Amino acid sequence: MKLSPDWVVGFVDGEGCFFVGIQRNPAVKIGLQVIPEFRVVQHYRDLDVLHALKKFFGFGRVCQNHDDRWEFRVRRLEQLRTITNFFAQHPLRTKKRVDHHKFSDVLRIMEEGRHLTTEGLSEIARIATTMNTGSRPRLAALLDEDRVHSCVKAPEEK
Repeated sequence: MKLSPDWVVGFVDGEGCFFVGIQRNPAVKIGLQVIPEFRVVQHYRDLDVLHALKKFFGFGRVCQNHDDRWEFRVRRLEQLRTITNFFAQHPLRTKKRVDHHKFSDVLRIMEEGRHLTTEGLSEIARIATTMNTGSRPRLAALLDEDRVHSCVKAPEEK
């Protein structure tokens, strides 16, 4: 199956998702890790479409999402930048275009290394709570300044 850029734009407008997660991770510098992700989920009967997307972009992973759902997923920062550049050149046509711009902003913050600061993490959390459905109560709770600081590891003594 050979895909055209216009087909990919239309399909992602209907089926794609730009997502930004933040989770506790004691192994990272500030104790919280930002996980940006682009994904397209389909029923297993349409698995060939997910593999065609992987071939179209030249990277990503096709894996089981849950039950009979599978996903094409991209998490590597440099590959996510390639995805956002593609959609900058071939704009989405639905509200997802707004999420794409917000997702690009999150990637920029990460590329600048600001996601490793409480201020940058708070900025990312603020952006993420306005993406997709906007219903992210656990993420919204991180916006409380005291909660962000309580989640962040204290600097190690030298």
